Amino acid sequence: MIKVVLFLFCFASALTLSVSESKSASVQPHAAESFSVGYIQMKTAANCSYLVVISTSCSSPKFTTDKIGITFGDAYGNQVYEPRLDDPISRTFEQCSSDTFQIDGACASPICYVYLYRSGAEEGWEPESVKIYGYNSEPITFNFNTSIPNGTWYGYNLCETPPSSSSHQLFPQKWLMSLVLGFVLSFLL
Repeated sequence: MIKVVLFLFCFASALTLSVSESKSASVQPHAAESFSVGYIQMKTAANCSYLVVISTSCSSPKFTTDKIGITFGDAYGNQVYEPRLDDPISRTFEQCSSDTFQIDGACASPICYVYLYRSGAEEGWEPESVKIYGYNSEPITFNFNTSIPNGTWYGYNLCETPPSSSSHQLFPQKWLMSLVLGFVLSFLL
């Protein structure tokens, strides 16, 4: 009985290790470091359509006249870019409201990053969330609940590093070693 419990404990520890190592991305929005919109993606013909819903927080000013842009994409370099979502005439991004945009661009799946860009003199525009319905993937929601700094790409990058990176090569080895150790210990006791 002790052998089985020890084996199950080691198996659960290995599984926990695998889950904790796979969540390496930040869970808070942040300013993008050395991020630039892909020039090639901007010039390619649009071939997929996305529905993007941006909800503005009730903590935000009543409305903004700032220019708001968005870019999102996947871990494979497919990027969708829309330089200007705002429309002062139709009063987009009003407080406590949601605005829906249809954006065409490269086929990205699964979407794992989104950045918003705000430029203008007004301070305090605060998106609550960005939800993207896209090509061949489940809808994804990125929660912001913070104001977007002026002149900076600001958001999330939840993309995993490519499978060939050393961090992913270490993960299966640690998991397998924990599992083997538990198996061996269960027979020794």
